[in-house]
Amino acid sequence: MYTAKRCIAMVVLLLFTATPCLAAENTFKSLFEDCLYGGLTGTLVGAAVMVFTKKPANHLDYMGYGAAGGVLVGAAYGVVTTARSLATVENGSVKFAFPTIVPEIGDTNSKGQTPIIATAEIIRGKF
Repeated sequence: MYTAKRCIAMVVLLLFTATPCLAAENTFKSLFEDCLYGGLTGTLVGAAVMVFTKKPANHLDYMGYGAAGGVLVGAAYGVVTTARSLATVENGSVKFAFPTIVPEIGDTNSKGQTPIIATAEIIRGKF
């Protein structure tokens, strides 16, 4: 009994004295959050599709399929948004990553067409 009270007191003490850590943008954190939100969204989409079947109780696997698809889409989105260039030169070492594709809408030409231009950074560094 004494050890249970002691453990509860320690947990309460840690909960009230813990302070959040403030740091720069962490790519793993943002990638994890994108995967989590994608999984939750996919689960909701799977549940919405499941509702429109004749026997929803027999199709609970739709939520799992939606969650798996959502995690994959969230991971792809996280990788695309966190990566900046194909190669980064930093302190004499080269780091490779997926380049971020940035779409831009150009000015309308004389034919009334609006071009959409996609650009990607190939190399970044301080020279």
